[in-house]
Amino acid sequence: MKNRIVRGIAGTFILISLLLAIYVHQNWLWFTAFVGANLLQSSLTKWCLMDTILEKLGVKS
Repeated sequence: MKNRIVRGIAGTFILISLLLAIYVHQNWLWFTAFVGANLLQSSLTKWCLMDTILEKLGVKS
């Protein structure tokens, strides 16, 4: 369950930042890169900040 939420949040952040880059300013692509880098880092280290945040909010695995 938690993995689906993390993926959903990451996908939403990416889509929103792409829309902001198109309609507001191109520098929003840095946010897209940050989310992608976080996904890559979590796949290598098996630690994800969003997972930790959701755990503290009481979302169970």
